[in-house]
Amino acid sequence: MTEVVAALIRQDDKFLICRRPANKSRALLWEFVGGKVESGETKEEALMRECREELDISVSVGDIFMDVIHEYSDMTIHLTVFNASISEGRIKLLEHTDAKWITKEETSLYEFCPADEAILRKIEAML
Repeated sequence: MTEVVAALIRQDDKFLICRRPANKSRALLWEFVGGKVESGETKEEALMRECREELDISVSVGDIFMDVIHEYSDMTIHLTVFNASISEGRIKLLEHTDAKWITKEETSLYEFCPADEAILRKIEAML
């Protein structure tokens, strides 16, 4: 099982989503910023690194929002989603093709990675 982390970054009544590049698996689907945990990293360290690598931002990592286990055809992931906030920097698209701040009412306008569906349901129920 592959350990993966993601950030639920909120701003007022909106949260940040990013669109995957065309040359990667699950091409052009929307997701939360994050990625794989590397050997020797804590989940929090991995999330901070991924946010720097993908969006050129520093984040403050909060508590766990939720965990999801999802089986894709090519891998099974254990996705840990953390509440997070931008502590430094402005979003630059270093990996993704787009990034948007959306409300929970707008989630149906975007096609998300399947592993994110449970996260979206929880956001829609809470925010």
